[in-house]
Amino acid sequence: MKKGTLKQILLITDGCSNKGEDPQATAALAYQQGITVNVIGILEDDQTEEPEGLQEVEEIALAGGGVSQLVYKQALSQTVQMVTKQGMTQTLQGFVNTELKQILGEEHTMEDLDPEKRGEIMEVVEDLGETCDLEVLVLIDTSASMHDKLPTVKEALFDLSISLNSRVGRNRFSIYNFPGKRKDIDKVLDWSPKLDSISSVFPKLTSGGITPTGPAIREAMYQFGKKNLLRSFRHNDEQDIENA
Repeated sequence: MKKGTLKQILLITDGCSNKGEDPQATAALAYQQGITVNVIGILEDDQTEEPEGLQEVEEIALAGGGVSQLVYKQALSQTVQMVTKQGMTQTLQGFVNTELKQILGEEHTMEDLDPEKRGEIMEVVEDLGETCDLEVLVLIDTSASMHDKLPTVKEALFDLSISLNSRVGRNRFSIYNFPGKRKDIDKVLDWSPKLDSISSVFPKLTSGGITPTGPAIREAMYQFGKKNLLRSFRHNDEQDIENA
């Protein structure tokens, strides 16, 4: 297997989308483009029942080939790290199963192998999880009901950056929030290897407005393409300079 780059959208929200296209459809579209959509639904600390709005958390992640988790504010930091890593493992296992089907036939998956072989493959998956490049676009719901949750989100993302710094593979993060002031999403932090500058950008975040989750996921998906396009332009420029 090639190490390649794992691409994730990490959606952090506390409620139901109420504007624009179906978020499940846009999550499925992102997944078709090789971008996994993981979703964390934040509960109020005194909430005892799961609200209807957060039922779509699981549905979006399922459509986006990712992992979903409902969590109270105080446990958000550990959950962000766990969901990111689980999403990596799940994606890599999917790649392994695809390659096994090519070798063993369509009807076979990793579960069909004997325990020893399966253990060896899981070791490969764990190694790839440490060595492959990882790109995470964090998509934060900043609708009105998220106002008191944003400081906790900031802490959780800073902890995520620290926890992933020990990986051999390169990490790249970007942060967008929705709804944007004039667009579906606004850029909070451009692609960066660390989230160290998060303390300076988060105070700029304000909460309010509706929750256009579907359009936000679609726009987030496009940010990977823009970054890769820019990188290819830079690469071509460097080659032109070398040739000259």
